[in-house]
Amino acid sequence: MSRILGLLVLCLACGGGAYAGGVYRDGEAVYRLSDPGDGWRRMDVRGENDLAWTHEGHAAIIQANASCNPGLDIPLTALTNHLLIGFTERELATQELVPMDGREALRTHMRAKLDGVPRELLLVVLKKDGCVYDFALVAPLRGFTPARASYDAMLQSFRTES
Repeated sequence: MSRILGLLVLCLACGGGAYAGGVYRDGEAVYRLSDPGDGWRRMDVRGENDLAWTHEGHAAIIQANASCNPGLDIPLTALTNHLLIGFTERELATQELVPMDGREALRTHMRAKLDGVPRELLLVVLKKDGCVYDFALVAPLRGFTPARASYDAMLQSFRTES
């Protein structure tokens, strides 16, 4: 699983942050994001992502990360493609712009292989106030659908804080 997290990283300047009361805070960003709920266990991913959870029953992971650098104005599609490095045999199911925290985010659902093992992914990338926020759900095909409800509920809670 740590390899999956490593491949999903979009981390331009990583540091240790704190997550308490549903708020993540580090030297770059502050944002509100609820945990995914029952059955999900928080993972220690210091230096790789801001937050991550795993669900053993679904064999799934959820990750969240913010990278702030106002000088990088990269299109959402390119940012999403960066998250897919290492995945092969990609099959795009859907890709659409969706509203998120007062902006447009790119939501990408696909199936792909990682080291020859089939995975289903749901990626969301948002740019706001000089920061890129990326979220990922990665699961084996059988674990994706049950994990998706937790992921979607978590994303509904996302808000940037000042």
